[in-house]
Amino acid sequence: PLSCNTVLHNEACDTHRELRRHRAKEVTFSDMTLDEARQLHTFDEYFKRETVETVFEKAGKKITPKLLLEAIRTLPEEKRKAILLYYFEGMNDTEIAELFNTSRSTIQYRRTSSFERLRKYLEENADEWDEW
Repeated sequence: PLSCNTVLHNEACDTHRELRRHRAKEVTFSDMTLDEARQLHTFDEYFKRETVETVFEKAGKKITPKLLLEAIRTLPEEKRKAILLYYFEGMNDTEIAELFNTSRSTIQYRRTSSFERLRKYLEENADEWDEW
């Protein structure tokens, strides 16, 4: 039978042999050629695909994010803030009301009364939809 010392000695020898094999195959970055180094990375192409602007079609009109932003900018400041905090920051009417020290119903009115103004702006300024 093998003793514990023999087993440990054999394991240590195996480990040292494996480390020597790895070191023989290892190459440091500084020793690599430029072509070899270039094979070790990749470029994220995710945002390159987003160069095409998303366009929505509503009632025969073309609505772009830029046009929507322009429409929101036409709103009075208190209504614009209510819209942005509600739809883009995910806050509810009560949270927004606390932030501006006003009632929840006031915030709800500011938000919902903006829709008609936004709709009119978008209708007047959107391009006609050309679908092929």
